[in-house]
Amino acid sequence: MKTIHLILWGAVAVGLILFLWLNIFQDASHLIEDGTSQNTATTFTPTFSLTDHQGNVVTEKTYRGKWLLVFFGFTNCPDICPTTLADLASVMEQLGADAKAIKPLFISVDPDRDQMETMAQYVSAFHPAIVGLTGTGSQITETAESFKAYFEKQPQESAPDGYIMGHTSAVYLISPDGAFIRTYSYGMSPEEIVADLEQKL
Repeated sequence: MKTIHLILWGAVAVGLILFLWLNIFQDASHLIEDGTSQNTATTFTPTFSLTDHQGNVVTEKTYRGKWLLVFFGFTNCPDICPTTLADLASVMEQLGADAKAIKPLFISVDPDRDQMETMAQYVSAFHPAIVGLTGTGSQITETAESFKAYFEKQPQESAPDGYIMGHTSAVYLISPDGAFIRTYSYGMSPEEIVADLEQKL
């Protein structure tokens, strides 16, 4: 009898764990943290209202008709951001004439330090087609939530001003009508991205 009770209680425990996973933890999978946790079956239309590195207020509608390559980062980023922006620059070069259909956007998650002038200097070092976008803290938060992106201020004594920004490392592909299509994970080669884009253009 005790064995049966143990089996029944075990089944209840498993059922409870499954219930919690389905109703609580699975919600966290909608956050795209590194390009590997995205739900590829989920399509959404992100929105934003930000300021570009030339001082223009832009929204998602500004870029309708273009395929967008959207990356979240910050100008003091030591590795992931410059590597990814260099890769996006290579993508634009490899696309040749097809690059006119693409607009790469670099959205800062560090609005306290990444003002318009800083963004202009930073993105111009990579490729003239890359647009740097920044805004207020609330605007950045709303934008990240719209993209289901992650970012977080993290203390680090050796970093400028004593902190870095943890953030989603994937590049988002947004369709000309504004819908999320997929992400390109960090480390994916420019050649792989170009091959995928050429199938869509």
